Amino acid sequence: MSWIQEIDENDAEGKLKGIYDDIIKTRGKVSNIMRVQSLATGAMQGHMDLYLQVMFKRPGLSRAEREMVATYVSRLNGCSYCMDHHGVALLNYWKDQARLDILKTGNVEELDLSTREMALLDYADTLTRSPGAMMEMYVEALRAAGLKEAEILNLNMVVSYFNFVNRIAVGLGVEHSEEEMSGYKV
Repeated sequence: MSWIQEIDENDAEGKLKGIYDDIIKTRGKVSNIMRVQSLATGAMQGHMDLYLQVMFKRPGLSRAEREMVATYVSRLNGCSYCMDHHGVALLNYWKDQARLDILKTGNVEELDLSTREMALLDYADTLTRSPGAMMEMYVEALRAAGLKEAEILNLNMVVSYFNFVNRIAVGLGVEHSEEEMSGYKV
């Protein structure tokens, strides 16, 4: 599962059991990225709360846009765990495996993306690869592509969240399988 000790749902007690029960109720099952945090229940709960806010609550980007950005940022960071997980979610919206495969190679210029979608990925690319190079002009480019303020904030939070979670997954060797990637509530 990972390179560190984890507490399985069947062995959980107290606060951890409650968190696992809530995750199962909300998401359908516990993912390996959450399980790897089982030794730090406070952080695990905060992580889950942040994930649900950033990826599922309005206002902000569409769910498809969030999943596209999540998949792309994860690809940039070399995080196959998150790239594959969120690629599966994106496929629910795109319904085009060939298109998803191109995104997962990072060759976004080959995709038939709207100006808005390309602006999202350009911002995600710069913030991920060169965060110190960010300037107001990158936000202005998002506005020029039609994004509203809440969408810009949501984009920034999605990119930032995936830079954070990718490092948990890669840094602790979180593994995944076809079975682990399926069966979540969307």
